[in-house]
Amino acid sequence: MAAISVYGADTAPPKGRRWELLAELWQDKAATAGLVAVLVVVLASIFAPLVAPHDPAAQDIIARMDPPFWMEGGSTTHLLGTDHLGRDILSRVIYGGRASLLIAAAVVLVAGGFGTMLGLLAGYRGGRTDSVIMRIVDAQVALPGLLLILLVISAVGPGITTLIIVLAIANWMIYARVVRSVVLGVREMEYIEAAEILGCKPGRIMFLHILPNLISPLMTLAILEFTNIILAEAALSFLGLGVQPPATSWGLDVASGKNYIFVAWWVVAFPGLAIAITVLSISLFANWLRVTTDPQEREKRFARGQAGALRRAAEAKRSAA
Repeated sequence: MAAISVYGADTAPPKGRRWELLAELWQDKAATAGLVAVLVVVLASIFAPLVAPHDPAAQDIIARMDPPFWMEGGSTTHLLGTDHLGRDILSRVIYGGRASLLIAAAVVLVAGGFGTMLGLLAGYRGGRTDSVIMRIVDAQVALPGLLLILLVISAVGPGITTLIIVLAIANWMIYARVVRSVVLGVREMEYIEAAEILGCKPGRIMFLHILPNLISPLMTLAILEFTNIILAEAALSFLGLGVQPPATSWGLDVASGKNYIFVAWWVVAFPGLAIAITVLSISLFANWLRVTTDPQEREKRFARGQAGALRRAAEAKRSAA
């Protein structure tokens, strides 16, 4: 039996529906601006060797602490200035996005995949399986996440791979809980019961009939968790437990420039601004995506639009009278 999705049997929206979604996105200027900013950051990070004007690790002591080009003493050679070692700030911000976005994407994939599988199993099987999995989730939630991360990294040693693993361990429970709560409702629907009567195996039911219904909530959750991982990576790199030199990331750049903040504010400001803009842009787009993929929220938004149109029509009538 085919899985039911928001667009019918096929999980992909029809062509006309895609244009409708683009039109709705364009109407939400904040979400549109957020998506554009995210695309700019992602593309700049992917094509960093082509976009960055300098080698991010190249040092020039003579040009150390040069201000941005619009300030006195600045030059167009280093548009956003240089740090205490004469490294180009713009190039380091562009390359720093590579590490931050790569870590966030890897953590979301690992934690989301593992948490989704356990949530599916707990929600569909129920009984003892559900109890065991959810007690493990409750036990790990009770542990301070930051303390767990610090202990593991201190024991194993800092590095990008270690950082991805520990952040995934600290975040998979969120996906498991969300998926389990959705599955508990979906498994009681008629098409699931029909699939069971027809003799479909549990694995087929979970992955072909239930999982497609989780795409919308999982997509929104993954995007929101992406921003949390960016902030977590920045915090750990700031503490010296994340990305290590000579590699670079936004959090590491903030940490390396913190001692010069009162002498050269741009060393800290621009990496921090990159973090803030990226997180804000993703959050704006995720908010639109959550409303768009939720039928109840779409009905509320449609009702508000209709009420506003009626109110404007009434005001126009009064003005004409």
